[in-house]
Amino acid sequence: MSNEAFEKFVRRLANKLGLDITRYRPAMTDVGRLATMLAHHQVDCMLDIGANTGQFATALRNAGYAGRIVSFEPLSSAHRELSAAAQRDELWTAADRVAVGDRQGETEIQIAGNSVSSSVLDMLDSHVSAAPASGYIGSEQVEIKTLDVLVLEYAAAESRTFIKIDTQGFESQVLDGAADTLQKATGVQLELSLVPLYAQQELFDELSDRMRNLGFVPWAIWPALFDPQTGRMIQADATFFRD
Repeated sequence: MSNEAFEKFVRRLANKLGLDITRYRPAMTDVGRLATMLAHHQVDCMLDIGANTGQFATALRNAGYAGRIVSFEPLSSAHRELSAAAQRDELWTAADRVAVGDRQGETEIQIAGNSVSSSVLDMLDSHVSAAPASGYIGSEQVEIKTLDVLVLEYAAAESRTFIKIDTQGFESQVLDGAADTLQKATGVQLELSLVPLYAQQELFDELSDRMRNLGFVPWAIWPALFDPQTGRMIQADATFFRD
């Protein structure tokens, strides 16, 4: 039996068990394609905003990105795991626990049951309906700073910087506090909602237009979250680079 025939046989067998098996091709995954884009644009510093426990940074490193990573995370439990993960990589820095936003001071971060959906903003019923495990279960206080201030401490001015923002509806506020950093940035990735999931958040069209006005053009859109009841995509990750 040829390799191709064997692969088809295994896949048919898996399908009968309710599973799907595909050949693993790292360069063809979403994060693999992003790593290719970063290499093409010679990005050497990744600002990972909303890092949670470091899943994104770890996947990006495994996909071949070899530059610096600076991760920011406001949730105390996630930050402990993030810090431990970053210690194993000399080019990965976990910044002190902080929320990134449009001002300096203190704020309240609301803790989601699934951790990754935690946000400064109130969660709407539409989010809980699509992801029941994401409902809030508590809150905690955290310092908030603008990215322009944090970059002075954690990222070299000469770096070719890419900004990844995954802040659960708080993306526009992060951009508000990053005017200087955005002027110098090579690219940006935003988690964008197609329908309101958090109170007072800006949606896909508004933030996409904002990026274009800042001189960035879309390079990729990655599906992120679907409503299981309707099949509608309600969140996507959009990647932009300088025109």
